[in-house]
Amino acid sequence: MAQFSRPLLALILGQISLHSCMAGVRMAAPLQALKQGQAEWAVGLLMALFAAAPVLLSLPAGRLADRRGYHVPLRLGIGLSLAGGALAAISSHYVAMCLAAILTGAGANFGLITIQRTAGRMAGDATERIRVFSWLGLAPALSNVIGPVTAGALIDLMGFRAAFGLLMLMPLAALVSSRYVPVEADAPRPPGAVQRQGSWDLLRSAPLRRLLLVNWLLSASWDVHSFVVPILGHERGLSAATIGLVLGLFAASVAGVRLLIPVLAHRLSESQVLAGAMLWTAAVFAVYPFVQSAWLMACCASLLGLSLGAVQPMVMSTLHHITPHERHGEAIAFRSMALNGSSTVMPLLFGAFGAALGAASLFWMMGLAVGAGSWQARRI
Repeated sequence: MAQFSRPLLALILGQISLHSCMAGVRMAAPLQALKQGQAEWAVGLLMALFAAAPVLLSLPAGRLADRRGYHVPLRLGIGLSLAGGALAAISSHYVAMCLAAILTGAGANFGLITIQRTAGRMAGDATERIRVFSWLGLAPALSNVIGPVTAGALIDLMGFRAAFGLLMLMPLAALVSSRYVPVEADAPRPPGAVQRQGSWDLLRSAPLRRLLLVNWLLSASWDVHSFVVPILGHERGLSAATIGLVLGLFAASVAGVRLLIPVLAHRLSESQVLAGAMLWTAAVFAVYPFVQSAWLMACCASLLGLSLGAVQPMVMSTLHHITPHERHGEAIAFRSMALNGSSTVMPLLFGAFGAALGAASLFWMMGLAVGAGSWQARRI
């Protein structure tokens, strides 16, 4: 691990800088829209655009990473993020905010795909891949603190324009750190007139289909927890600070387990961890609606964070193992499309089912789906 510690740190810093810019704009833009008197549906549309852009652009980003390596798609992602931040800083018009959402969402996604692809190639075996993706998995958690906290503080002190101006500069850290990532030679074109197969043919691989299904179920579990806990907390009369503490303990557990995984990586099997995480998640979801006190909710959140936090390193390690070496970028793009599409659509479904059946039922339905999906995890 020591021989690539500096490039790995560069990848982590690159993801933090790009994701922090997007996360900060994602927090500040809706606030500005609300202060301007925009309707709730308009704010919802603005939020959806952050995930809609990655759904549409993930495959081009993955193909570009496979062809050109790390630096070209990263610079494109940096350029998109800079443009989005600059547009938000220059104009406070609602349309400008929507364009900023599209650009920063796309920029963060370009960076994510190329960073994850490069990280997987740094590892020599499955154990090293698990370690690499565990460390890299800390970047989104840190970004979701750095971006919104920085934006919120600057909005209070100096206004929205100053906040967007600083967020615009954050991706430059990725440009500086990229100097420590070795340049990868462009992938050679197929010989003769033979053309490369289409991206969608990757889905003919049964292990990849199973992995994407498992990843989607666990990602939806994450989303349903974020959606339902505030509702349950409100029903139980908990304060906003207490509900925030419950969600904060969940995030802390996610970070904690990702710090622990590198120490235990040599003892872990990806498919066993994925199947175990799904059964663990199903069990917590079965109990969660019955707990009433804040402390018991916090315990459930912490237990859930342990299972869901362990998933991402295992998914990424498995994905690199089961897909062709020259097509890792495309495979990561499919994962990104599935997760961003889910994050766009699932909250609408959660709202509909929650209104019809009650918020607690969402935990039970998701628990049943995740528990049943553990069979697919064992077959990867």
